[in-house]
Amino acid sequence: MPESELWITRIFNDTLPGLGNAALQLVGLPPQPRPWADFVVMQILVAVLLMLVAVLLRSRLSVDRPGKLQHTCELIYEFVRGQGEDQVGHGSARYLAYFGTIFLFILTCNLIGLIPAFQSPTKNPSVTCGCALATFAYYNLMGIRAHGFKYILHFLGPQWWLAPLMFPIEIISHLARALSLTVRLYANMFAGEQVTLVFLQMTKFLIPVAFMGLHLFVGVVQAYIFMLLTMAYVGSAVAEEH
Repeated sequence: MPESELWITRIFNDTLPGLGNAALQLVGLPPQPRPWADFVVMQILVAVLLMLVAVLLRSRLSVDRPGKLQHTCELIYEFVRGQGEDQVGHGSARYLAYFGTIFLFILTCNLIGLIPAFQSPTKNPSVTCGCALATFAYYNLMGIRAHGFKYILHFLGPQWWLAPLMFPIEIISHLARALSLTVRLYANMFAGEQVTLVFLQMTKFLIPVAFMGLHLFVGVVQAYIFMLLTMAYVGSAVAEEH
């Protein structure tokens, strides 16, 4: 058993090793004695928590007497919608589901590490790469959906004779977007959590609280930046100029 294995990961490895190995085999990896990794289990936990909140919110929706949870979710919705309109335009409503999902998922992943006995899955590059690839696939699919296969003309440049030069440059540029999203989120969350852990080990009073506050700030900002860049990429993909 790995020394750093979280208690919840230990439960998964003790009770569901077969399911974990089945998932590993689906992606071509060999079976492991303890197949569940901390970052995988934490992502599952985050997804379950968000679904539970959604179910709870749905059962308590009220026009006349909205509760605190409904007020909070409405504020988040208005914030995401406003940012979407700024970045994408009036047609942003059709993309709000993805914008809101990626923002809430990354935000929860970033902040769950502040709870003792848990850790932020976004401090693992595999998680941030998965989010970046999801955004990469999403904005290109939305571009194709909006413009059909004429979307490919965006990669060929303004003049046909520039196409042999522009096409590889555009491909590299778009792949760099995914790399940038991956590294930015991973590096900030990894560094923030490591700094917090170091000061927690050095002292138990006041100073760790300040760095936990910094970790909270970084977590919120990084989730916002990821969502904002996603909106910008979608906006450029569906813009009429294409």
